[in-house]
Amino acid sequence: MALFDKILIANRGEVAVRIVRACRDLGVLSLVVYSDIDRNTLAVQLADEAVCIGPAQSAQSYLNFANLIGAATSRGAQAIHPGYGFLAENAAFVRAVKENDLVWIGPEPEAIEMMGDKSVARETMMRIGVPTVPGSDGPIKSADEASRFASEVGYPVLIKASAGGGGRGMREVHAPQEMQAAFDAARAEATAAFGNGEVYLEKLILRPRHVEIQVLADTHGNSVHLCERDCSIQRRHQKLLEEAPSPALSSDLRERMGKAALAAVREVGYTNAGTVEFLLDENGDFYFMEMNTRVQVEHPVTEQITSTDIICEQIRIAAGAPISFIANKSLDIPAVPKGHAIEFRINAEDPAKNFWPSPGTITELRLPGGPGVRVDTHLYTGYTVPPTYDSLVAKLVVWGETRDVAINRAKRALDEFVIGGIHTTIGFHRALLEIPAFVSGDVQTDFLERYPISCV
Repeated sequence: MALFDKILIANRGEVAVRIVRACRDLGVLSLVVYSDIDRNTLAVQLADEAVCIGPAQSAQSYLNFANLIGAATSRGAQAIHPGYGFLAENAAFVRAVKENDLVWIGPEPEAIEMMGDKSVARETMMRIGVPTVPGSDGPIKSADEASRFASEVGYPVLIKASAGGGGRGMREVHAPQEMQAAFDAARAEATAAFGNGEVYLEKLILRPRHVEIQVLADTHGNSVHLCERDCSIQRRHQKLLEEAPSPALSSDLRERMGKAALAAVREVGYTNAGTVEFLLDENGDFYFMEMNTRVQVEHPVTEQITSTDIICEQIRIAAGAPISFIANKSLDIPAVPKGHAIEFRINAEDPAKNFWPSPGTITELRLPGGPGVRVDTHLYTGYTVPPTYDSLVAKLVVWGETRDVAINRAKRALDEFVIGGIHTTIGFHRALLEIPAFVSGDVQTDFLERYPISCV
C-alpha cells in the first residue's frame, strides 16, 4: 500500500526531528512548519521543506488552524502529523484537517473527544468494567460541591482538569480548609492552559505507581498493546524519567492491564497510537486514570524493548495499512518486553533554583554514545534555546539486557553528556541514579518528596 508523498509536521523541537527521520525512513517527504523564532532549528534544517507560519507566540503559529492547513494545502502535503502538545489532541483541528481533504495522523476526533475529556473517559471505562478511581460524576461546578464529594469519599482528593494533561489544572486537597483555594487555582490554570476551566474530582490514591500501556490500533480491526511504561518519577505531576518494563509488574499483571487497555481501545473505536494510563497501588490493584490520544514523549522506551517504530506505525496506519508486524506474519507481536529501557528528560532548567527555566545559546554539545544509548534532541552548538516554549531539549534513552545493566549504562551516558551555555537536568538525573530506593525499583509518584535531590 502506497504511503503519503509528503507529510506536514505541526510541531517543533525534538519531536519534529523525530518525525522528520521517520518520514525519511519511509521514503516520505517532510514539510516542517516553524515560527519566526524557530527558523534556525534542527528540524527546519533536516526537513525536505520548511515554511514559516507566524510569530513566536504559539496562538499565532503552532496553534493557528488556518496557517497550518494553508501551509499543508499550498505545499502539496497529504497528511499532518501533530507530534505531542500543541494541537495533538484538539478534535476541532482534526475536523478542520479532514474538511480540507487532508489526512490526520492520529485517532478520529470522536475518540479524542471521548477519551480526551477525563470525566467522559472515566464514565466509559466504568461502563466496560475497567477499574476506576472513585470520582465525581462529571465536572464539579463549585468548591462547595467539591467539598461535599470529598466528605463522602474521604480526604485526600485530587482536583483535575477535564480537558487537561501534563499536570496542569491539577491540585491535591488534604483538608477541607484547602478546598476553596485549590479549586480556584485548578480552574484558573485549566482555563489558561486548555481554554476549558471544567474540573472533576478523584479520590487521591496514596503512594501509587504511574503505569501506562502503549497501544496501537489500525483500520483493519487489529489492536495490540506494546507492554507498559513506569512513569512514577515525577515533579508536580510532570514526568521526569520513564522506564520500561515496570519493575512492579508480573507477566500476569501485564496481561491484565493490557487487556483492560485494549478493551478501552475497542469500546471507542480507537485507531492509531495511544496510551492508557493507570495508577497501581501498593496491593497490586490498578485503576484507570486517563488516555492520551497521541504519541507520548516517552515512546522511545517502548520502542527499545519491543523493537518497533511507533512513529512509522502511526504513519502506516493513517495511510490505511495494517500494523506492520501483524501484516508480516513472520514477526512476533511484541507483547513480551526484551531487556530494559530508561528515558531521562533533559530540560533547560536549573534544578538548583527550583527548576527555573534556563534558555540561552548552546556553547558546547557532547552527546553520549556507545552500545544501548540513544539521544533524541534538536540541539546543536550555536543554537539558541528560546524562552517561549516547553523546556525539553533532549531525551536520553538507554537500553540493557537487565535493569541493572540499563542503570549502569545510564550513569556512563549521563557522565558523557555535556550541554554548555544553559543549565539542564543532567546532574539531577545522575544524582537520582545513586539513590538506593531507585536502584532497587522502590518507586512511587511521591519518590522525590521522600528522597529530595538538593545536590544539583
